[in-house]
Amino acid sequence: MPLSRRSLLGTAAAAPFAPWPAARAAQSPIRIGVLTDLSGPYRDDAGPGAVACAHQALADYKAAGGALAVEIVAADHQQKPDVAAAIVREWFDRDGVDMITEINNSAIALACDAVAREKDKVQLNTGAATSDLTGKRCSPNLIHWTYDTWMCAHSIGSALVKTGGDSWFFVSADYTFGQTLQRDTANFVRQSGGKVLGTVAYPFPGTSDFSSFLLQAQASGAKVVGFANAGHDLINCVKQAHEFGITANGTRLAGMIVFVTEIHALGLDIAQGLSLCETYYWDLNDRTRSLARRVGPTMPGGAMPNMIQAGVYSAVLNYLKTASALGTAGAKASGRAMVAAMKHTPTDDDAFGAGLIRADGRKIHPAYLFRVKSPAESRSAWDCYALTATIPADQAFRPLADGGCALVTG
Repeated sequence: MPLSRRSLLGTAAAAPFAPWPAARAAQSPIRIGVLTDLSGPYRDDAGPGAVACAHQALADYKAAGGALAVEIVAADHQQKPDVAAAIVREWFDRDGVDMITEINNSAIALACDAVAREKDKVQLNTGAATSDLTGKRCSPNLIHWTYDTWMCAHSIGSALVKTGGDSWFFVSADYTFGQTLQRDTANFVRQSGGKVLGTVAYPFPGTSDFSSFLLQAQASGAKVVGFANAGHDLINCVKQAHEFGITANGTRLAGMIVFVTEIHALGLDIAQGLSLCETYYWDLNDRTRSLARRVGPTMPGGAMPNMIQAGVYSAVLNYLKTASALGTAGAKASGRAMVAAMKHTPTDDDAFGAGLIRADGRKIHPAYLFRVKSPAESRSAWDCYALTATIPADQAFRPLADGGCALVTG
């Protein structure tokens, strides 16, 4: 799928949801910017697949009778907050972009929020993980859509301690995402009765040889080696840990944030048995399978969408539903007002089903614990997960009162 900063809508199959009232078309279109990793370590986790899912949301909106004029642009943030902030400022100032989405880097998400607040625009973040986005760094211009470090840390950290993994060593990416994920998981390990024997942070991006970090983890004697990273870094950590025989004595490997795209890249022979938490899996139910079928022809390399990419679909679609109710002028007038309207509008889509958006900007929907299948269990190349537990929407994310968000009153 060719990508540019002004990639336009392609055609797609009709969506299986009821149409909403058509809005009056306006001359000035709604513009949505997908800011993502098109060339770096998170390209497969987001990247072209995220752009494809944004276009699918627009196609489904149109197919259901949506009448707003909408354009989608895309850009590569290169994993650099200063580059990302400059792109977003140009989008807002020169190109008329009203909403930015994806942004699979926590430091970049925080940098872009400062610009969105200044320009009174919208950030619907589907890719960054730090739970601070709805905690001490919450914003009236931002909704955190798909998952976060609290959700993943609570699910995986607590579950592994309860099943015997009561001592941990963390290998973490040395930036906001890795730091927050390590912090949140370590807290849940301790709360569940476990202990943290050590941590090591590696430079991000650019690290490919994890041998010294893994040897420190092995020497600690920890029962669980936890990887507070994602993308190519996670894949390399798991592969090298197997090469060093770290799991031979029963040590478990835990990826606190794992995507189906990474499991597919690792292969089930290496990843089998891994426990993980996601909010979307393409083969979860009829609606998730329908979305995967519709977007599949435009996904790179025949991949199935993962939860970041499905989050882009969900965020764009529900943004357009609310924009239809407000009309183009209303949607473009104020990002704060648009976010406030979205918080009062229930969500529903083929990625996450029914949900809502809380006062702190946290999008709420169920989460799921999965076990990675063995090669013998798998029926096809992307048949990777067996469902082990469902975490209800009202339990999947940090309680509203616990985040310290200044937007929460009472």
